[in-house]
Amino acid sequence: MKKIIWILSLLIIFAIYACKKPSEKIEVKKFLNGAGASFPYPLYANWANEYYKLTGVKINYQSIGSGGGIRQIIEKTVDFGASDMPLKPEEVESKRLLQFPTVVGAVVPVVNLPELKNFHLTLDGEVLCKIYLGKINKWNDSKIKTLNPGIDLPDKSITPVYRADASGTTAIFTKYLTEVCKSWKDKVGYGTAVNWPIGIGAKGNEGVANYVKRTPYTIGYVEIVYAFQNKLSYVKLKNLSGNVVEPKEENIKEAILYGNFEPSKHFYAWLTNTPGKSAWPIVGATYILLSQDKEETNKEVVKFFDWAFKEGDKVAKELTYTPLPEEIKEKIRNYWKKYKIY
Repeated sequence: MKKIIWILSLLIIFAIYACKKPSEKIEVKKFLNGAGASFPYPLYANWANEYYKLTGVKINYQSIGSGGGIRQIIEKTVDFGASDMPLKPEEVESKRLLQFPTVVGAVVPVVNLPELKNFHLTLDGEVLCKIYLGKINKWNDSKIKTLNPGIDLPDKSITPVYRADASGTTAIFTKYLTEVCKSWKDKVGYGTAVNWPIGIGAKGNEGVANYVKRTPYTIGYVEIVYAFQNKLSYVKLKNLSGNVVEPKEENIKEAILYGNFEPSKHFYAWLTNTPGKSAWPIVGATYILLSQDKEETNKEVVKFFDWAFKEGDKVAKELTYTPLPEEIKEKIRNYWKKYKIY
């Protein structure tokens, strides 16, 4: 009788062990690594901090530029990559990736003019293009004067500052320049890295902002949160409709209306130089890239961004980003479902 009880006890222990083993294999990952665009870094860092408090899942995101984020997700050295330059649908598919936007932001030209600290200079696409081509090299050039009547502009040389690293912010900025300036389109083009005709390179949105802040008579371009964080003077721009506009939330939202975010194209869309009456002309969505070969990890990444879509809009607005409209968020959730990661 004792032998039978001993055998039954052994069988029960084996049964319990067999039941537990599968659950151990699908234990929730408590640490996720991401890398890429500096454009959304302040927001992702904030979201990650709040998510950790709620779930215990730590999100480690490195601001290394969009080019680095694309490279690292292709190499599968991170759990997710981030880029402000959307990959074309055929590239997403050929590299077995997934791509979706998370938030929208404005890229703004910023200047350091000591004589005009509390003044927002007005420029248009043609003048901005010629500054970065080296064809306009003085702050009191007649074309700048025409856009800023009655303002005593300094007789000083302009020093353009650009991103030295592969950057999605650069992709958005140069995409805009190709759309407003034929010379730029023919000679330089757009992308995360281009052959700049003139200027000084700095690494990251942080680097450009810091360089402009400490160097008089410079002009650079940054995601708007970096302009506010560094107390830089942003430039007002004349948009496609001919109106002088500022990078306000409602003007960024107007640009979003012209974005064709379709799941079938992995949400590939540009928001530069849109025809809205009040639309800010240099707007871009920032994207997350996932490897299709990391399905279980992708589920954990998606949980984080789904939480951010539901709970993170308030802080996004506080940091001057513009949340995605609910209909686009729902398209993204259906996209996740299609690939069985939601």
